[in-house]
Amino acid sequence: MTQSMIKQVDGYSDPAFQAVERVFRSQLQKTAGGGAVCVYHRGRKVVDLWGGVRDDRGNPWQQDTLSVSFSTTKGVTATLLHQLVAEGKVNYDTPVSHYWPEFAENGKASITVRDLLTHRAGLYGMRSLKLSFEDLLDWDRTCTALAAAPSNREKAPYSVYHALTYGWLVGEVIRRAGGDSITNQLQEKISLPLGLDGCHIGVPDSEHHRVAMLLMGRPVDEPPRSAGKKPSLRKKIAGNLRSGLITLNKHGLAPDFSPFEDAVTVRDFHPRKLVTAEGLRAAMPAVNGTFTARSLARMYAALANGGELDGVRILDANMLPVISAQQVDTLDRALFSPMRWRLGYHQPYVLTRRRPRQAFGHFGFGGSGAWADPTRNLSIALTVNAGSGTPWGDMRILKLGAAALSGANSLR
Repeated sequence: MTQSMIKQVDGYSDPAFQAVERVFRSQLQKTAGGGAVCVYHRGRKVVDLWGGVRDDRGNPWQQDTLSVSFSTTKGVTATLLHQLVAEGKVNYDTPVSHYWPEFAENGKASITVRDLLTHRAGLYGMRSLKLSFEDLLDWDRTCTALAAAPSNREKAPYSVYHALTYGWLVGEVIRRAGGDSITNQLQEKISLPLGLDGCHIGVPDSEHHRVAMLLMGRPVDEPPRSAGKKPSLRKKIAGNLRSGLITLNKHGLAPDFSPFEDAVTVRDFHPRKLVTAEGLRAAMPAVNGTFTARSLARMYAALANGGELDGVRILDANMLPVISAQQVDTLDRALFSPMRWRLGYHQPYVLTRRRPRQAFGHFGFGGSGAWADPTRNLSIALTVNAGSGTPWGDMRILKLGAAALSGANSLR
């Protein structure tokens, strides 16, 4: 690789966490696009790096670049819900219909908020809703369709990943109980108090210029490929899932990929629509959160530090053991992976011999991810605009997480 081909990296890393910088620099040279990584330890920002390119014209990733981060959004959405629980406005074991009466339709009166957070509501299917991507831009239309839908709970008590529906299901409880849109509540209850430089579910027009282009999937205006060409992004993901059959064999499971395909199939959808003006304005609280790594790491730093950072409390300390406690022990029936679901989060995958047992967060398709480890007072976040892999990310966040753990362990 010539010097002219090397992607620039800006920012800094604390000496104890320079392994994170080495890993990040190496990853940027091997992958398309750009990204940012940020780490907090004991309430202090110890890594803040960004680099690579933000679009297909080669414009550099800037310090304030925002990136659509897919399912990493779910962890932010969950945090807002937990704030409402702490305020006494929501109870995990109360039926969803208490807050959202229309939800009781079609035999769903017994489904609880906890069921939504742990992917056990049986409402994972998007295909059966018959909604297009343009329909998803309309919050009320989508929530009305979900309220009228029947639950498919035949796999209960197992979790079945609610890849897209999670956002509107949990988000509508937040809207009803909190009395305002999730877009506004995120700004008022997390972003502004913590002084975050970019944390949105529904991006104001004034910030659209900061958003990185997604360098995955075909361009919005490119005609669909004819038969015999490269497989669709959805089929690639399904292929990656099938490659995990060795895990299934160990658990004696016959693979059924239909729940996953049901969960992610939306008419007229492809990733780059999320970065159109319409896609950015809409709130899709499971998939289109738009963040800087710095903002994600700072939010999770507060959670790692007992719910408070720099004198700002976003969650009661006694809530932390509750939200981080494992709720599901079995393989998820859509992802065929032991996600170890907490209340809206999963236990992070880390490329080390042992996972941090008390850690919690959420990874996203394409490679982004963020998590907190209260036992080490550590948080990490990665945002990217190019990648593939699985619905819960790829190896980049696993390697960076391992490097961050190593740095924190060296200071214990």
